Amino acid sequence: MNLPIWLTLFRLILIPFVVGLMFVPLPSANIVAAILFGIALATDWLDGHLARRWNQTSAFGAFLDPVADKLIVCAVLVMLVYRDPHYYIALSATVIVGRELTVSALREWMAELGERGVVAVGSLGKYKTAIQMAAIFCMLFDLVQRSGIYLFGVVLLIISAALTLWSMVIYLRQAWPRLSMER
Repeated sequence: MNLPIWLTLFRLILIPFVVGLMFVPLPSANIVAAILFGIALATDWLDGHLARRWNQTSAFGAFLDPVADKLIVCAVLVMLVYRDPHYYIALSATVIVGRELTVSALREWMAELGERGVVAVGSLGKYKTAIQMAAIFCMLFDLVQRSGIYLFGVVLLIISAALTLWSMVIYLRQAWPRLSMER
């Protein structure tokens, strides 16, 4: 156990608080949820930075970090759909969650074949993630008022869903030669 892993575990601990605050009927609860989500984003960056800088990478950390990322994103997206069940939010959330499940399964399968690098994270995935996180932060921050910040977040969410589909297609195309082989 090292500091980068503790930061990832802290990010996991934040999830029920972010989700729980979305149920609290106080006008500022969503802002606190957004701040906690922002802290989770900061720890995501920091744990990776420190692990690389201090040469404290580990198999457990490599496993736990993406799990924490996917859990917080999926949990908050489900809650955003619950709080604002418009079709464009539900569809975007479904695309994002579906892609996460598909690409995670694809990466696991490719790793079993010894070819995990075929579906390694690329620059499009990093842009998609940044836009997705900004979208979720804006939507959380302005969830009660649903003014310009919220609408900006919705637009970013739709853009991130489109990038999500695009990146999934790229990953599937890269893996297709192995996927299409008969066993």
